[in-house]
Amino acid sequence: MFTVSRSAVSAVKSRAYRPSIRSLATTADKAKYKVLVVGGGSGGLSVAQQIYDRFNAAGKPLNEGDVAIVDGAEYHYYQPGWTLVGAGLRPKTDFRAPLAPLVPKHIAHISENVKTFSPKTSSVTTASGRDLSYDVLVVATGLQINWDAIQGLSKALGEPNSGVSSIYSYDTCDKVWDDVEGLRSGKAIFTQPAGIVKCAGAPQKIMWMAWDRYRRTERRDNIKIDFYTGMPTMFSVKKYSDALDALRVDRGVGGHFQHNLVAIDPANHKATFKKSDGSTIDVDYTLLHVTPPMGPLDMFKGSPIADSAGWLDVDKSTMRHNNPEFGNIFALGDCSSLPTSKTAAAITAQAPVLTENLFSVVDTGKVSGAAYDGYTSCPLLTGYGELMLAEFKYGLEPKESFSNFFDQTKSHRLFYHMKKDLFPAAYWNFMVKGKWFGTSGIVQPKFE
Repeated sequence: MFTVSRSAVSAVKSRAYRPSIRSLATTADKAKYKVLVVGGGSGGLSVAQQIYDRFNAAGKPLNEGDVAIVDGAEYHYYQPGWTLVGAGLRPKTDFRAPLAPLVPKHIAHISENVKTFSPKTSSVTTASGRDLSYDVLVVATGLQINWDAIQGLSKALGEPNSGVSSIYSYDTCDKVWDDVEGLRSGKAIFTQPAGIVKCAGAPQKIMWMAWDRYRRTERRDNIKIDFYTGMPTMFSVKKYSDALDALRVDRGVGGHFQHNLVAIDPANHKATFKKSDGSTIDVDYTLLHVTPPMGPLDMFKGSPIADSAGWLDVDKSTMRHNNPEFGNIFALGDCSSLPTSKTAAAITAQAPVLTENLFSVVDTGKVSGAAYDGYTSCPLLTGYGELMLAEFKYGLEPKESFSNFFDQTKSHRLFYHMKKDLFPAAYWNFMVKGKWFGTSGIVQPKFE
């Protein structure tokens, strides 16, 4: 126990990136932290500040540098914005900022990556061999994109005329728009793998935007669009899946279920898919948008803090580690075993609950009454000026914020502007500062 808007992004970028003197001094002089947060992404930045604020609110303020973020990345990304880039709505530079200036001065920034975890000694070891110990550990490292799991994908993404692109990286999301806009006729294929991916609706968001772009520019009759997915349905929640499948049929988009992309031949514009019976088929394409397979980070495979699949093994309600021996470890976001979709919206609901339980464990030795119900949201772009807002919780049950006003299986312009304008501004101005609480906006949830 221990006693944005575009202007906002521009302001961050105006400061040249360099390791701050504050960060270097703190990390050189200190080897133990009250709270060590591994990962400076959406989850790490949000929860680090919320933890600091929670102790202040309780009249038990932490000292400057007691909370630390460990992350060697040069840049921080607003990844939900990459779909907007692929749809030609925003430049990708709107969704990247140097990480160091986003870490406030009262939180130490250790600009290294963690290599190994030693939970029995409450310590981690960085890639440089430096040992850092902690009273409480929060893991928010995200997941891993396995580009090389699809033969020929990495090569195809690097070739300007391959017709292959993906919204799932900063380096490739603008190629999506180039390929979509450049297509005049042919076959446009959009893929989704079986299993866990970041924002499971994103693979078809970009498909719907391309469909609408072709319709608006009178190219639709010359372009055949098909959706090849490793999943058995359009979406995991039946209510939204049924609506999306009806939309697919109405728009004349081909649906090929339980088809996983396994190889690409960019020279001949052929894609190979593996079906559920183990057989494969080759499909010609003119444009191919790829969602690569994803999974836990390699460093967690076989780790004592991860489950058998490699996800951080935490209680789905409290986000505290399931092994009582590691009760000073918490996790949130994409790296965790929480059985819900991996989205930024999920993190906004997870961070306050984790914060409250961490504070309670430190203060009283046990978790609080704060419980995460699995809430997540997937803003499904279905065209320019329209969006279907899917919101649900554990059990794949809808948990909708606007059902008293709208049928959320229908697309609405209001939801579109939330995705395009409100959410990016809220992210840069509030979420990375620990001041955005999802459906509660800037009002922090209260717990019993």
